[in-house]
Amino acid sequence: VQLQASGGGLVLAGASLRLSCAASGRTPSRYAVAWFRQVPGKEREFLAGISWSGFKTYYSDSVKDRYTISRDNAKNSTYLQMNSPKPEDTAVYYCAARYLVGDGRASVDYDFWGQGTQVTVSS
Repeated sequence: VQLQASGGGLVLAGASLRLSCAASGRTPSRYAVAWFRQVPGKEREFLAGISWSGFKTYYSDSVKDRYTISRDNAKNSTYLQMNSPKPEDTAVYYCAARYLVGDGRASVDYDFWGQGTQVTVSS
């Protein structure tokens, strides 16, 4: 599976932004997806995850009231809707995929990664 993250850029605090993650290649029959982010000098941080069906979603405490993860399997795409972003949300955002079921909140839980998209939130 190849993943391509897009949609990042410069956004004002309080505005909205939607990131996309497109899967291509030999997409497996079922795969879960998650979004992470990383700032220089820090470990990659889990943000949100979604099951293959889309029925199960889960979030980190830092974004659960502001971000929404969703997917459209017909388009092989997963999305991260960012509402009311803050300057501290500035980071490189990554999407990741894995075959296993269940919650995956650690980087090592994922087998496939996109290249990352930069999000910069200005105040």
